[in-house]
Amino acid sequence: MKINENYKKLNESYLFSTIAKKVNEFIKLNPSKKVIRLGIGDVTRPLCKSVVSALKSASDEMGTMEGFRGYGPEQGYDFLKEKIQKYYLEKNTHLELDEIFISDGAKSDLGNILDIFSKDNTVLIPDPVYPVYVDTNTMQDRKIILLEANKENDFLPMPNDNLKGDIIYLCSPNNPTGAVYNKEQLKAWVDWALKNNAIILFDAAYECFIDDESLPRSIFEIENAKKCAIEFCSLSKTAGFTGTRCGYTIVSHELIFNDMSLNKMWLRRQTTKFNGVPYIIQRGAEAVFTPQGQKEIKENINYYKENAKLISQTLKKHNIWFTGGKHSPYIWLKCPNNMTSWEFFDYLLEKAAIVGTPGSGFGKCGEGFFRLTSFGTNENTKEAMQRLDELLK
Repeated sequence: MKINENYKKLNESYLFSTIAKKVNEFIKLNPSKKVIRLGIGDVTRPLCKSVVSALKSASDEMGTMEGFRGYGPEQGYDFLKEKIQKYYLEKNTHLELDEIFISDGAKSDLGNILDIFSKDNTVLIPDPVYPVYVDTNTMQDRKIILLEANKENDFLPMPNDNLKGDIIYLCSPNNPTGAVYNKEQLKAWVDWALKNNAIILFDAAYECFIDDESLPRSIFEIENAKKCAIEFCSLSKTAGFTGTRCGYTIVSHELIFNDMSLNKMWLRRQTTKFNGVPYIIQRGAEAVFTPQGQKEIKENINYYKENAKLISQTLKKHNIWFTGGKHSPYIWLKCPNNMTSWEFFDYLLEKAAIVGTPGSGFGKCGEGFFRLTSFGTNENTKEAMQRLDELLK
């Protein structure tokens, strides 16, 4: 018996596990201090009323002989897929129902999608980056090329004629930097992928934070993207489903490589390894896409955007460079006084009892930077910014 020794190449601890350990140690030593968490990207607003009502109704339905459902379709119920189809149509993108796959969140599918690709592929991943992109490919021993994202390129790496690879991860609005690609920039990536017979794995988990119509909320707004891109989206940040778990992945029929349909391959993978998202959860997700649901989740998103403004204003006041915070819940700042990412983490925690995320945890190019999130409560964000203001004076 042999084990997968690629796990030896991973960091011993997941980034957020390390943060949790440090915070717990601080709390033990300082039990009277109120710790404000602006680190992990978890939401604080409750599920909207439309979703809760749908969840309750579906639960009651499951308690009746005529309404009970057992195993559902692994790729999701049509009632939810039809709502998502309409949602994309409003973005001038037509999808067939069987191009939409319901999942338990973008994170799972971003890792699981690798099942349909050869381990011989070379993967291009921007740095800094959401850890799941690197770790899941490391587990399968693929060659990884990191694309440097920095202040000079606004943390939006672009393709060039010398760049070679088979799979490219793009996330816009980006986690952790909050940077957003415009249509011209995404077109350059689509053109590059088509030219190089490559596939783009596009993470659109934060698309709901974009309110500038000139900025793309889906890669399918770019011509020919259906021939070279798979899109992943989640209701975690859109509708507060971090604890409820529902998302969706779009795999177009136009994705044909070596005479094989990626759509059919993904369907085969899902029907083999996934039993689908619970009926009750899918009914809750369906309510997100109703007019009333959209109105209610927009109120929550605006709440978080107000928090982002508070953080941005504090950083501007002290002339600290940052990106994000406008079309994203994340604010990516340059650590003051040339501190390293973990030095600034310890400084904030010890001096102000504020928890953020060290940029170095997202990759080599994240060193010297720091991520704050707007997902806290308004009261806690205000208090945290008052503390930060005093500290930075």
